[in-house]
Amino acid sequence: MDKILEKAIKTHHLSKMEIIELLGNNNFDNNIFAAADNVRKKYVGNEIHLRALIEFSNICKQNCFYCGVRAANQNIERYRMVPDGIITLAQNAINKGYKTIVLQSAEDDYYTAEILADIIKEIKKNDVAVTLSIGERSFNEYKIMKEAGADRFLLRIETTDRELYKKLHPNMDYNNRVECIENMKKLGYETGTGCLVGLPNQTIESLADDILFFKELDADMVGLGPLIPHKDTPLKNMTADSFWLSLKVMAITRLLMPDINIPATTAMETIHPNGRIIALQSGANVLMPNFTDESHRSQYEIYPGKKSVDYTKLEETFNKTGRTISKSKGFRQKTI
Repeated sequence: MDKILEKAIKTHHLSKMEIIELLGNNNFDNNIFAAADNVRKKYVGNEIHLRALIEFSNICKQNCFYCGVRAANQNIERYRMVPDGIITLAQNAINKGYKTIVLQSAEDDYYTAEILADIIKEIKKNDVAVTLSIGERSFNEYKIMKEAGADRFLLRIETTDRELYKKLHPNMDYNNRVECIENMKKLGYETGTGCLVGLPNQTIESLADDILFFKELDADMVGLGPLIPHKDTPLKNMTADSFWLSLKVMAITRLLMPDINIPATTAMETIHPNGRIIALQSGANVLMPNFTDESHRSQYEIYPGKKSVDYTKLEETFNKTGRTISKSKGFRQKTI
């Protein structure tokens, strides 16, 4: 185990079997987390990048088994924000000093590429970066939004296990998902992906494949977190007990991809009282405060119990641990 970890720290490369060894041995976790924290410090420094998250629609055409806003869920109040409302929320975040706006929604085809392009152009009149997280679109749609000024795109693969992907994503196609992610790279987006940890019948072998997928893609950002079952989904009887495994997948990803951006996700804070602080001490360097207006925030319930965090108090904690809030847009600075 020492040799595998040393290899990861020095070369940032591991075989699938070596990743499986790290994932399967729980006696070595603290060493992995500490190593990831050191690699994070060496390659991306002590700054924490804040991204202002705006969840502008919970209307979805998909039926992913793990997601509370899936189309088949009739126990949710649906909403769709008007463009001016989205732009106003973005301006609120910009006025507070945020340098990245993240526009996230369920897969809602009401928002055409042209509508989104107009929103992006308005936001880009300010000196900020724009990240999109709106699901699968055509190459041409991604192109229109990129030309409007969008800088980044996040589309999680969720799992690279094709059979598991098929079971969890009715009427969706794994190959199309991968093609969408590859199209973002071709168009020059900073490309983000990620996975869910704790899915039914998920193995550490498939999690190792997920990490290698991120590495082969050369993703610029990787977001991952534990499954938190929602009562109105087919996975309602699953248990939310994958915090530490999620953290280890994240830490190994940092070891193999030392200069990328990795968020400490809300799901980690939801499943563990100090989840995001622990994640920030195990390789993460990004936080995404929620700027969705209060009337809609509770309706964007991908999973239940989503935590709200007082970032003013967190900043005090950051300063005590030598971490500071970045004033930059936080683009990936490739060093290897």
